[in-house]
Amino acid sequence: MSEQMWAAVIDSFGSPDALRVRQIDRPATFPGGVLVRVIAAGVQLTDAAIRAGWTPPGAEITFPQVLGNEFSGVVEQVGPEVHGFRTGDEVAGFNVLNCYAEYVVVPESHLVPKPAGVPWLAAGALSASGQTAHTAFEDLAVEAGDVVLVCGAAGGVGTMFTQLAIRSGATVIGTASEANHDYLRSLGAVPVAYGEGQTERIRALSSQIDVVFDAAGHKNLRTAIDLVDDRTRIATIVDMALAADLGCGIIRSRRSADRLAELIELVRRGELQVHIRRSYQLRDVADAHRDVESGHGRGKIVLDIGGRHEN
Repeated sequence: MSEQMWAAVIDSFGSPDALRVRQIDRPATFPGGVLVRVIAAGVQLTDAAIRAGWTPPGAEITFPQVLGNEFSGVVEQVGPEVHGFRTGDEVAGFNVLNCYAEYVVVPESHLVPKPAGVPWLAAGALSASGQTAHTAFEDLAVEAGDVVLVCGAAGGVGTMFTQLAIRSGATVIGTASEANHDYLRSLGAVPVAYGEGQTERIRALSSQIDVVFDAAGHKNLRTAIDLVDDRTRIATIVDMALAADLGCGIIRSRRSADRLAELIELVRRGELQVHIRRSYQLRDVADAHRDVESGHGRGKIVLDIGGRHEN
């Protein structure tokens, strides 16, 4: 009989209530694969979209399906042909699916060492938003002296992009609700409120905007094309259809161990913050999905699966 583990699964697509926490078979390692005991798993809008019926490119949804695409944990077992990790190593990693569980098995190429000084919850919530923001930062060629508008600057991806841009020497104007303006100021950004008159408020802050990164949707790209002439320096992770119509960029994260390693080193050095808005126990995964879909708050939602807050 296979060993069992607790996991959050869906047996069909639906609302957050479709999520069930129950015991299923623990995954087996494979050549080049690493079995990780999960300590924390980030919760993403992508996960909610999959739960509701979307299938990521190249993925296959098989019920019962475990959700979750980023995690931190401890190596439990390594398969044949694994050379970079061993049992007991602390790691952070990513996978398209299967991370909302006590154990996940992933290719060695999806893992990086977790530095001792990086908290478990931060490491578990870094990969998805961090790598998406890093990809966008790269694609938009942000550099010192640029004035960058970030739409949705207080969210998970927006927070990461804002910090990367400021670190590069750019000036960031970030749209957010009033409740998150002090938070954006703490990151070094200049906040601006959503809503009617937003374009005029942005122009009052800067006569020139060089780059727009949209992490919020809500037709912000229409504002962007009024502010920036070069549409190759406007991109979204949300409003894909409108971006195609307007000739703006679409960001699709290029995840890799190298990219994640660069990000986690910035976290270790204190040059990048992973703001955890709230953590949930695995049994409360449906509430975590409701939270992440609410569109409110700042930073990241994370599942505390291993219960290890000390580091």
